[in-house]
This record gives sequence, structure tokens and C-alpha cells, in this order.
Amino acid sequence: MLAHVCWLCSSCVEVFPYISSILVLAAVLSWLNHRTIRLPTTIGVMAIALVASLAMFGLEALGVDIRSHAVSALGRFEFSSALLEGMLAFLLFAGALHVDLDDLLGHRFAIGLLATIGVLVTTVLVGFGAHTLFGLLGIDVGLGPCLLFGALISPTDPIAVMSILKSAGVPRSLETKIAGESLFNDGIGVVVFTVLLASLATGAAEGGHSVDVSGIAEIVVREVPLSLLLGFATGWIAYRMLRAVDDYHVEVLVTLALAMGTYSLAVVWHGSGPLAVVVAGIFVGNTGRRYAMSKSTCEHIDTFWELIDEILNAVLFVLIGLEVLVVEFTQEVFMAGLLCVPMILVARFCSVGATLSALRRRREFTPHAVKVMTWAGLRGGISVALALSIPAEAAGRDVILAATYVVVLFSILVQGLTVGPLVRRLGISAP
Repeated sequence: MLAHVCWLCSSCVEVFPYISSILVLAAVLSWLNHRTIRLPTTIGVMAIALVASLAMFGLEALGVDIRSHAVSALGRFEFSSALLEGMLAFLLFAGALHVDLDDLLGHRFAIGLLATIGVLVTTVLVGFGAHTLFGLLGIDVGLGPCLLFGALISPTDPIAVMSILKSAGVPRSLETKIAGESLFNDGIGVVVFTVLLASLATGAAEGGHSVDVSGIAEIVVREVPLSLLLGFATGWIAYRMLRAVDDYHVEVLVTLALAMGTYSLAVVWHGSGPLAVVVAGIFVGNTGRRYAMSKSTCEHIDTFWELIDEILNAVLFVLIGLEVLVVEFTQEVFMAGLLCVPMILVARFCSVGATLSALRRRREFTPHAVKVMTWAGLRGGISVALALSIPAEAAGRDVILAATYVVVLFSILVQGLTVGPLVRRLGISAP
């Protein structure tokens, strides 16, 4: 027992300096952003981190090798695992906690279709489009890896989306659809990506390259209801616990355990952690807030999760800015990434447009809804993390990673900074 404890301690001590360095860097860059360029925190820290990363390339060309040390540190931190197996549970729960269930149910058909059929349609459109585009540029990437690229880039990133919507002035109904879609399509996208990756790995091991579409559909149909049910069940248990006490210290701890426990259970039971934790967060954020929490408890829980959200967002976007250090670019691959940007926007425009057109007979939508939802559908850290999780020996991995990184940078730096001006220019900004 003692040896086991000591092993854990030595492991923690080994990793602690890397975590500390990233937190210190996030704090410094947040301070610099606030004191100088004053961009939204997530965009500002990512932009400064990106500039610092590019400066390391310049110094390396001059014989000053800082980049190799930074790459080594990033390798120890393992961005993909840190986000998908840790940070994501907290970030999604914090976002879901403030989603109004009545608003969400009012747009349930649009959100449900966009988060399911929309993701699948965009995955196929982007996959085939990327396969054609890469072929025209002389880059040899098979259809399977291109569909994998479509799966990881199709879902809008709730972390990036919700941080931008706070200050963009988007009308309430549109904000609900965009935020709700991003919270749920993230879980669907991760499931599709995971199944595709496993299918491609199995096909490669058996000497083939086909994608088992029926197998993917079967797993999605099984995992999604399981995840929704698990999120509801753990949320209800937490609600009953919250209702039985009136002590904000205990209640904050219950919500923290809910986020971590729900995500972990979903992973162990082969469900979707993102979907489960979103449902649990929405349940507690609405039913728990109304019937189980005092005003003081609500204030403390909101403050706690807002701080968690802001801290982890800053860390995440610093890491996105630094990840350029591990991406291998060539002129052809960089050009392919740039050309993927309009292709993905067109695919999302078609997907959103078809979904809202199918629902127009049932209800009215905000003017220019398709344009705003297309442009506000940001890609972020989840796409980068999924791309990094592709095995190093997988065919087309470097091309997919580079293209993903270019798309994410454009999405955050260009789309993220222009959502507000676009909404105002269209004349639909909220008061």
C-alpha cells in the first residue's frame, strides 16, 4: 500500500510542473490581453499564444532552440487526453448549467435535427468534399480518413460557441438554437468519430479500407439513448440530494461530483460522456435551481462554475495556440486547409438551411437565421483534440491534423470576432 501511494506521489510531482506552467502562462496571457488588445478572453489568449509559438519558429531559425522544449512539455501534457478525458466534463457541465430548459424545449425539433442529422450530413459532405479537394491538390488521402476529418470538424464546439455568444448580441431564439445545437452535436460528433476511427482501424487490420455504415448507425442508436438516460438518472439523484440539504458547501460539492461522475460512468458504460453530462447539467440547472436550491446556493454554484469555466477556457485556448508547434505544415497541406474553410462553411450552410427549411411550416424563424447559424458555428479545441487522438501511424493523420488546425484558427479568429458585427449588419442584434 505504501509503495502504491509513493508511486502516485512521484507521478503527480512529475506532471505538476507542466500543469503549473500552463496555468501560469494562461494567467499571464489573460492579463496581457486585458491590458493591451482587450479581445474576448478566449480569442485574445489564443492569439497571443499563437504569436508566441510563431516567434519560437523564428528563434529556432536563428539558432535559439526553445521550440523543442515547448514541444516536449506539450507532449507530457497530452492535450487530447486532457481535454477529452478531463476538461470537457467541466466545460460542458458549466455551459449546460445555464441553459434555459423552456427555451430549449421550444426549439427542440430544430436543435435535435441539427445535432443529429445535421452532423451526419455535414460529415458526409465534408468527407467527400475533402477527398476531392485533396486529390486535386495531389495529396493522397483515402475516403475513410476524409470522412474521419468530416466527423471531427462537423460538430460546432460548445466551448468556443458559448464564450462568443455572450458578447455577440445574437437574438435570444438564435442563441438558444446555436448553444443547444453545439452542446448536443458535440456528443454525437464524438460518437461518430470514435466509431469511424474504430471501423477504419479494423478495416486496416483486415486489409481493407471500407467503412461499416450499418455498424456506425447501430452504435449511434444504442449509445445516444443510453447517454441521455444516464444523464437524466444521475441528474435526478443529484437533485434529490440537493433538495435534502441547505448548505452551499455541500451542494457545490454535489454538482462537482455530478459532472465528474456522470462523465466517467458514461465512458465506462460505453456511452457518450459529453451527451450524458450535458443532460445532467441541464436537469440540475433547471429543476434543481427551481425546487432544490436557495438563492444563496444558486449564487455560490453559479460563481463556482463560472470561475471553473473561465479558468479552463483560458487554459484550453492557450493550448490551442501552442499546438501549432506540433503540427507539420507543407505548402500543399496549408493550402488544402485554407480551401477546406469555404467548403466546410458551404456544407454547414446546406445542412442548416435544409433543416430550417423543413421546419418552416411548423414555426417562424429569426430573419437571416441560416446565415448567422452558419457563421456562428465555430470549431474549436474539441476538433483539435480529436485530430490529435488519431494514431500516429494512421494514413493521412498529418494532413487531417494540419487541415483541422487551419480551420479551427480561421473559425475562432475570423468567425469568432465577426459574429457580432455580422448580426448588427443584418439588423437583428438583441438589445
